[in-house]
Amino acid sequence: MISSVSNNSSAVWQTDYSQRQSAAFSTTDPDQDVQQDPALKTDTSASTGDKKTGELSESDLKVVSELKQRDAEVKAHEAAHLAAAGGIATGGASFDYQQGPDGIQYAIGGEVNIDTSPVPGDPAATLRKADTIRRAALAPAEPSGPDMQAAAGATAMAAQAQVELLQKNQDTQNGNKDHLGTKINLSA
Repeated sequence: MISSVSNNSSAVWQTDYSQRQSAAFSTTDPDQDVQQDPALKTDTSASTGDKKTGELSESDLKVVSELKQRDAEVKAHEAAHLAAAGGIATGGASFDYQQGPDGIQYAIGGEVNIDTSPVPGDPAATLRKADTIRRAALAPAEPSGPDMQAAAGATAMAAQAQVELLQKNQDTQNGNKDHLGTKINLSA
Protein backbone atom coordinates (compact mmCIF):
# COMPACT_ATOMS: atom_id res chain seq x y z
CA MET A 1 0.00 0.00 0.00
CA ILE A 2 1.05 3.54 -0.55
CA SER A 3 1.10 5.90 2.37
CA SER A 4 1.49 9.58 1.72
CA VAL A 5 3.21 12.31 3.63
CA SER A 6 2.18 15.74 2.43
CA ASN A 7 3.18 19.08 3.94
CA ASN A 8 2.33 18.96 7.65
CA SER A 9 -0.35 16.31 7.34
CA SER A 10 -0.01 12.63 6.82
CA ALA A 11 -2.46 10.16 5.40
CA VAL A 12 -2.11 6.42 5.56
CA TRP A 13 -3.95 4.04 3.30
CA GLN A 14 -3.94 0.48 4.53
CA THR A 15 -3.99 -2.17 1.88
CA ASP A 16 -6.92 -4.54 2.08
CA TYR A 17 -5.56 -7.80 0.75
CA SER A 18 -8.69 -9.75 1.69
CA GLN A 19 -9.96 -9.45 -1.89
CA ARG A 20 -7.08 -11.59 -3.10
CA GLN A 21 -6.55 -13.86 -0.12
CA SER A 22 -8.68 -15.23 2.66
CA ALA A 23 -10.04 -12.79 5.25
CA ALA A 24 -7.34 -14.03 7.59
CA PHE A 25 -4.89 -11.73 5.83
CA SER A 26 -6.84 -8.49 5.77
CA THR A 27 -5.39 -5.46 7.49
CA THR A 28 -7.33 -2.94 9.55
CA ASP A 29 -7.24 0.77 10.29
CA PRO A 30 -3.76 2.15 10.93
CA ASP A 31 -4.69 2.82 14.56
CA GLN A 32 -5.73 -0.76 15.24
CA ASP A 33 -3.76 -3.95 15.58
CA VAL A 34 -3.74 -6.46 12.77
CA GLN A 35 -6.62 -8.89 13.21
CA GLN A 36 -6.04 -12.61 13.01
CA ASP A 37 -8.51 -15.14 11.74
CA PRO A 38 -9.17 -17.64 14.56
CA ALA A 39 -8.10 -20.42 12.20
CA LEU A 40 -4.66 -18.83 11.94
CA LYS A 41 -4.13 -18.27 15.64
CA THR A 42 -1.71 -20.74 17.07
CA ASP A 43 -1.96 -22.68 20.27
CA THR A 44 0.13 -20.70 22.76
CA SER A 45 1.72 -23.85 24.10
CA ALA A 46 2.87 -24.78 20.59
CA SER A 47 4.13 -21.33 19.62
CA THR A 48 6.66 -20.77 22.35
CA GLY A 49 9.55 -21.49 20.01
CA ASP A 50 10.45 -22.49 16.49
CA LYS A 51 8.96 -25.79 15.48
CA LYS A 52 10.48 -27.94 12.82
CA THR A 53 8.29 -28.61 9.83
CA GLY A 54 8.09 -32.31 10.75
CA GLU A 55 6.53 -31.43 14.13
CA LEU A 56 3.61 -29.48 12.64
CA SER A 57 0.18 -30.95 12.02
CA GLU A 58 -1.27 -31.02 8.52
CA SER A 59 -3.49 -28.02 9.30
CA ASP A 60 -0.51 -26.10 10.72
CA LEU A 61 1.49 -26.90 7.58
CA LYS A 62 -1.37 -25.51 5.49
CA VAL A 63 -1.40 -22.32 7.58
CA VAL A 64 2.38 -21.97 7.24
CA SER A 65 2.10 -22.43 3.48
CA GLU A 66 -0.60 -19.72 3.27
CA LEU A 67 1.45 -17.38 5.45
CA LYS A 68 4.56 -17.92 3.29
CA GLN A 69 2.54 -17.15 0.17
CA ARG A 70 1.04 -14.07 1.81
CA ASP A 71 4.47 -12.91 3.01
CA ALA A 72 5.88 -13.16 -0.52
CA GLU A 73 2.88 -11.31 -2.00
CA VAL A 74 3.06 -8.47 0.55
CA LYS A 75 6.81 -8.02 0.16
CA ALA A 76 6.58 -8.03 -3.66
CA HIS A 77 3.70 -5.53 -3.52
CA GLU A 78 5.60 -3.10 -1.30
CA ALA A 79 8.86 -3.60 -3.24
CA ALA A 80 7.04 -2.56 -6.43
CA HIS A 81 5.80 0.63 -4.74
CA LEU A 82 9.27 1.40 -3.41
CA ALA A 83 11.05 0.78 -6.73
CA ALA A 84 8.65 3.02 -8.65
CA ALA A 85 8.63 5.77 -6.00
CA GLY A 86 12.34 6.51 -6.33
CA GLY A 87 13.33 9.74 -4.61
CA ILE A 88 9.85 10.56 -3.32
CA ALA A 89 9.84 7.60 -0.92
CA THR A 90 10.43 8.88 2.60
CA GLY A 91 11.84 5.59 3.84
CA GLY A 92 11.72 1.88 3.26
CA ALA A 93 8.74 -0.42 3.40
CA SER A 94 7.27 -1.28 6.79
CA PHE A 95 5.33 -4.44 7.49
CA ASP A 96 2.73 -5.87 9.84
CA TYR A 97 3.60 -9.40 10.95
CA GLN A 98 1.81 -12.47 12.20
CA GLN A 99 3.50 -15.39 13.89
CA GLY A 100 2.90 -18.72 12.23
CA PRO A 101 2.51 -22.05 14.02
CA ASP A 102 6.18 -22.66 13.22
CA GLY A 103 7.16 -19.65 15.35
CA ILE A 104 8.27 -17.56 12.37
CA GLN A 105 6.95 -14.03 11.74
CA TYR A 106 5.29 -13.57 8.34
CA ALA A 107 4.40 -10.24 6.72
CA ILE A 108 0.62 -9.93 6.28
CA GLY A 109 0.41 -6.20 5.46
CA GLY A 110 2.68 -3.31 4.66
CA GLU A 111 3.12 0.26 3.53
CA VAL A 112 5.55 2.59 1.80
CA ASN A 113 5.51 6.28 2.73
CA ILE A 114 5.92 8.77 -0.08
CA ASP A 115 5.96 12.56 -0.22
CA THR A 116 2.83 13.71 -2.06
CA SER A 117 3.23 17.45 -1.61
CA PRO A 118 3.37 19.66 -4.71
CA VAL A 119 6.67 21.37 -5.58
CA PRO A 120 6.14 25.01 -4.49
CA GLY A 121 6.36 27.52 -7.33
CA ASP A 122 7.19 24.90 -9.97
CA PRO A 123 4.12 23.40 -11.65
CA ALA A 124 6.27 21.52 -14.18
CA ALA A 125 8.13 19.75 -11.37
CA THR A 126 4.80 19.09 -9.61
CA LEU A 127 3.50 17.52 -12.81
CA ARG A 128 6.53 15.21 -12.99
CA LYS A 129 6.18 14.36 -9.30
CA ALA A 130 2.46 13.57 -9.71
CA ASP A 131 3.38 11.18 -12.53
CA THR A 132 5.88 9.44 -10.26
CA ILE A 133 3.29 9.19 -7.46
CA ARG A 134 0.76 7.68 -9.87
CA ARG A 135 3.33 5.17 -11.20
CA ALA A 136 4.33 4.21 -7.64
CA ALA A 137 0.72 3.73 -6.57
CA LEU A 138 -0.08 1.55 -9.58
CA ALA A 139 3.24 -0.34 -9.67
CA PRO A 140 2.09 -3.59 -8.01
CA ALA A 141 0.50 -6.24 -10.20
CA GLU A 142 -2.75 -5.86 -8.25
CA PRO A 143 -3.06 -2.34 -6.80
CA SER A 144 -5.33 -2.16 -3.76
CA GLY A 145 -8.23 0.24 -3.27
CA PRO A 146 -6.03 2.62 -1.26
CA ASP A 147 -3.39 2.43 -4.01
CA MET A 148 -6.06 3.45 -6.51
CA GLN A 149 -7.03 6.36 -4.23
CA ALA A 150 -3.41 7.50 -4.11
CA ALA A 151 -3.25 7.33 -7.92
CA ALA A 152 -6.45 9.39 -8.17
CA GLY A 153 -4.97 11.98 -5.80
CA ALA A 154 -1.88 12.16 -8.01
CA THR A 155 -4.09 12.64 -11.07
CA ALA A 156 -5.84 15.55 -9.33
CA MET A 157 -2.48 17.05 -8.35
CA ALA A 158 -1.33 16.74 -11.99
CA ALA A 159 -4.48 18.45 -13.25
CA GLN A 160 -3.93 21.38 -10.87
CA ALA A 161 -0.28 21.60 -11.92
CA GLN A 162 -1.31 21.63 -15.60
CA VAL A 163 -3.69 24.52 -14.95
CA GLU A 164 -0.93 26.44 -13.16
CA LEU A 165 1.54 25.65 -15.93
CA LEU A 166 -0.87 26.83 -18.63
CA GLN A 167 -1.55 30.03 -16.68
CA LYS A 168 2.16 30.60 -16.22
CA ASN A 169 2.81 30.07 -19.95
CA GLN A 170 -0.08 32.35 -20.89
CA ASP A 171 1.22 35.06 -18.55
CA THR A 172 4.66 34.78 -20.16
CA GLN A 173 3.22 35.03 -23.67
CA ASN A 174 1.05 38.02 -22.76
CA GLY A 175 3.83 39.76 -20.89
CA ASN A 176 1.65 39.65 -17.79
CA LYS A 177 -0.75 42.15 -19.40
CA ASP A 178 -3.78 40.34 -18.00
CA HIS A 179 -2.60 40.85 -14.47
CA LEU A 180 -1.66 44.53 -14.83
CA GLY A 181 -5.13 45.80 -15.68
CA THR A 182 -6.27 47.74 -18.73
CA LYS A 183 -4.23 50.73 -19.88
CA ILE A 184 -6.12 53.72 -21.27
CA ASN A 185 -4.48 56.47 -23.30
CA LEU A 186 -5.71 59.76 -21.83
CA SER A 187 -3.67 62.11 -24.01
CA ALA A 188 -5.56 64.49 -26.26
